[in-house]
Amino acid sequence: MTLPEPDRLAALLAAEARALALLDEIEARGLIAPGRTEREVEADIRRLAEVAFKVERHWHKRIVRAGPNTLATASDDPDDRMIGADDIVFLDLGPVFADWEADVGRSYAIGPDPLKHRLVADLALQFEAVRGRFLANPDITGAELYEAAVRSAEAAGWRFGGQIAGHLVGEFPHARWPGEKRHGHIRPENPTRLRDPDALGRRRHWILEIHLVSPDGAFGGFYERLLQEA
Repeated sequence: MTLPEPDRLAALLAAEARALALLDEIEARGLIAPGRTEREVEADIRRLAEVAFKVERHWHKRIVRAGPNTLATASDDPDDRMIGADDIVFLDLGPVFADWEADVGRSYAIGPDPLKHRLVADLALQFEAVRGRFLANPDITGAELYEAAVRSAEAAGWRFGGQIAGHLVGEFPHARWPGEKRHGHIRPENPTRLRDPDALGRRRHWILEIHLVSPDGAFGGFYERLLQEA
């Protein structure tokens, strides 16, 4: 039975809070460090999520990307890479908590490179800038918000690296919900309004993804959270 909308939203926010706590614990345990491979970090994240957060399912693969692999999108499968002493790393995690999906991404600059640190700092700023466009326009479409994400990144001196800028999230597994799949993404091919109800007549809840790439195309960074109205 579908929960009332306030309860659906509360469940999604609670799942995101747990996922953010998982990210915080990953940092506290120093799992992201030079000399470790992406696969080693991913395996430690899986164990940490299972033991400390009782996560039994992940609605998408756990993604750890370092260096040039940070240019890859979620559908890519680059070769395993070791984290360098002056590197950039991002995580993209999709744990499921009590049948509710979370999707969070965070980036880390390892070492002194000022451009990598600036990119990491700009990710959250770009998220808020694009979120502001969503809040300001009740009729904004998926295509329009994607274009806003691209233009905002370019205005800040970056390239936008994502083929999409976000997607639906909800009860697991949201990927099996009825409806046109491309309309479940913030992408150029989605002409529908993001605030339109889903095929079941419910409010749609969105994840906003910010994938920034350095001007020379050498590395990128990633950040994602719920695109939630205040």
